[in-house]
Amino acid sequence: MVDCRKYSKKKQSNEIPGFPSLEEHRAASVRDDILKSTKAAKSNKSGGFQSMGLNQDLVKGITKRGYKVPTPIQRKTIPMILEGRDVVAMAKTGSGKTACFLIPLFERLQRREPTKGARALILSPTRELAVQTYKFIKELGRFMELKTILVLGGDSMDSQFSAIHTCPDVIVATPGRFLHLCVEMDLKLNSIEYVVFDEADRLFEMGFGEQLNETLHRLPSSRQMVMFSATLPKLLVDFARAGLSDPVLIRLDVESKLPDSLALKFLYCRPDDRYTSLIVLLKYVIPEKSQTVVFAGTQHHVELISFILTQSNISNTSVYSSLDPAARKINTAKFVSKKVSVLIVTDVAARGIDIPSLDYVINVHFPGKPKLFVHRVGRCARAGRSGTAFSIFSTDDTAHLLDLHLFLNRPFNIDDNIAIGTVPQDLLEEEHLTVTEIKKSHHIAGVLRTSENAYKKYLSSRPVASTDANSRVKKIKFFALKPLEDFFHAVPVLAQAAEVSGQANETSKSEVAAAERKLQEKKHDILVQMRNFRPGGTIFELNCTQKSTPFVVMKEKRLQHSEKIEKFREQRQKEDLSEEQRAIEVKEQQKTTSTVDEDVISKTFNHVVAPKRRQDMDNLYKEKPKKRKKSNVKDTEHYIPYQSADKHTEDGLAINSFERQAQNAEFSVMDRNQTEVKHKPGLKKWDRIKKKMVSVQDPRSNKIRTESGAWIPASFKTGRYTEWKEKSKIEEQLQRENAGNEADEDFKPLSHAQRYPVGRHARHNVKIELKKRLTGGNDTEMRRPEQIVKSRMRLEFIKKRNEDNAERKAENRKRSMRKSQRPQMKNKAKKRK
Repeated sequence: MVDCRKYSKKKQSNEIPGFPSLEEHRAASVRDDILKSTKAAKSNKSGGFQSMGLNQDLVKGITKRGYKVPTPIQRKTIPMILEGRDVVAMAKTGSGKTACFLIPLFERLQRREPTKGARALILSPTRELAVQTYKFIKELGRFMELKTILVLGGDSMDSQFSAIHTCPDVIVATPGRFLHLCVEMDLKLNSIEYVVFDEADRLFEMGFGEQLNETLHRLPSSRQMVMFSATLPKLLVDFARAGLSDPVLIRLDVESKLPDSLALKFLYCRPDDRYTSLIVLLKYVIPEKSQTVVFAGTQHHVELISFILTQSNISNTSVYSSLDPAARKINTAKFVSKKVSVLIVTDVAARGIDIPSLDYVINVHFPGKPKLFVHRVGRCARAGRSGTAFSIFSTDDTAHLLDLHLFLNRPFNIDDNIAIGTVPQDLLEEEHLTVTEIKKSHHIAGVLRTSENAYKKYLSSRPVASTDANSRVKKIKFFALKPLEDFFHAVPVLAQAAEVSGQANETSKSEVAAAERKLQEKKHDILVQMRNFRPGGTIFELNCTQKSTPFVVMKEKRLQHSEKIEKFREQRQKEDLSEEQRAIEVKEQQKTTSTVDEDVISKTFNHVVAPKRRQDMDNLYKEKPKKRKKSNVKDTEHYIPYQSADKHTEDGLAINSFERQAQNAEFSVMDRNQTEVKHKPGLKKWDRIKKKMVSVQDPRSNKIRTESGAWIPASFKTGRYTEWKEKSKIEEQLQRENAGNEADEDFKPLSHAQRYPVGRHARHNVKIELKKRLTGGNDTEMRRPEQIVKSRMRLEFIKKRNEDNAERKAENRKRSMRKSQRPQMKNKAKKRK
């Protein structure tokens, strides 16, 4: 017998080659535990999402999404919302505002409650932003058992009726379609606890104020409201004052409106060279694999630009408001999946759409509002990434360009500014011929005509620039702009020559770029000198001798007006000096960043969270008041006051004082609202277009009154919901389920798949199941005469169809037999011969 104890001791003493000993293994495990604990301590100290006390499933979803450290707006906003306060948050685009309201939403709702109804409502201005929020909810809350539905305009209302009957927890919707469903279905929103207005300023700019006010009246008073925006217009402040209770304003846009990693470039060109400049940018400056969003003024320009780019062999797709929703979804998916490198859009995509790998933004038509420019270019350089925004402007857009620089607190000086320039003339000439040939093609004639008319409407409907900017623009020499430095890196002709000669290394490329830059600067200087040249003589003195009558007349005229000519030249010099001084003053001045007065903000929001400004900035705004000596001293002995000493006590005891009555008194020209004025049937007004008197229609015609007393169009109540209820028989099913539950304990209610069947066979099976439940399994129901006739006709139809099929099969057999017998008959005939 072998002694196992001795054997085991021997084995323990001897080390197995290739494996560590037990003591080493224990020491390594202790070291790993210490390292893990130190890493965990460091992560907790860093102030991540784990330190906010969130749910474990929610933290798991946040980490799976890839978030590690909250952004500044998330760090300020999420604790405030978790406290249950109403919040209005402002931050620049791409700062993670969507997660700011979704994380508290998941933390508040926690688990699904199907019997309670919808508990959260998120309203977005556009379809794309609503779909993006819906996808973000699915990703962030993948471990949370919450049901979310999407309500969008343009989708099937029947499917939305059935989706709302599933009792979801979260509703993501656009305001128009959501109000339509509320009016159509008489929805009671008593269960909603949490309301979000995403891109709130855009909601009011797009004209959703009426829908938002009506939705606000339907919500319970105990709800929590959160508004996220990039700007703060006056309408939003008024709405916050009316709908929010003691709101907190969180402002992180005070210092800068755009991220530092976003580079702004401006290209000046003639109006005819706008599309040529776009093609030059996409071909020579922007790489082929990088993703670019091109913003156009109208949808007609989107179609025109798409046609020009496809003819120039640049892969692109387009999205605009009147496009079919399915087509918009497909085109956006093409761009996001990088099957296409260029996406051409209108201002529909200027808000909220997040494309993570977006590198460039191009404004073909300059926006009229600086806010719109901020939202356009804010699509790139998001979440710490870098990006570039090119803006093409012409003579119609120069004043708006000055207003934009004033809004962004940036000095505008064409001499020192590297970001403003033109396209090199060589590159323009190369692509100009191709663009003109594309425009001449008969395929695009109609689109070109409509786009020209649309551009005129675009200019007329665009907000007018300030008078100060219009006056300053006249004195700025835009023709003196130099070519933009980004084009020197392209160097199409010289770079090709260097590659052919075999010297395409880094030094040769830099030398080529430097040579090209020098050549372009020489050309630019010559052109500027030619433009600045002013001849001494006039057109009357051309090819004239000194004794000719035109020459003598002009000489005498100059002598008469010599003083005026000198005054004009002096005035020109003074204007140039004043323009230089003004540019220096603009650099020194600090403009306010908010669109609303600070007094209005302080009255609306009791608590404002904003970043601390620097002490030198505070010293600029707060000047030290000068101490004045008191010259007039009040004489207490001989001073007689205008009011008695006990005036305050008398006012308190008075019943009807004149001052109180005067404060409560009100005088207005129109004592009633326009909606409350009774309409007279015979009233007429003058029509400028028809040039005759036209009868005035009743403002309440084709309108219905809501619960809040507002009048909305009657198209909100069409009766489609009642038709859907009759088709789906949802109420009968619910009544039968309730009756069955009361009568029989073993009665099982219909499942979601049975209640909302999808497909012909599924609906047929549900009908059979309902029939069995009603009859108790016995098919002894009395049929009506119409049903009997219908079944007989169906049997006759089936019988006739079977007979026709049998005849057809018999004919086919005969034909096949004849075909098979033909070669045999031919062989017999040959043998006979």
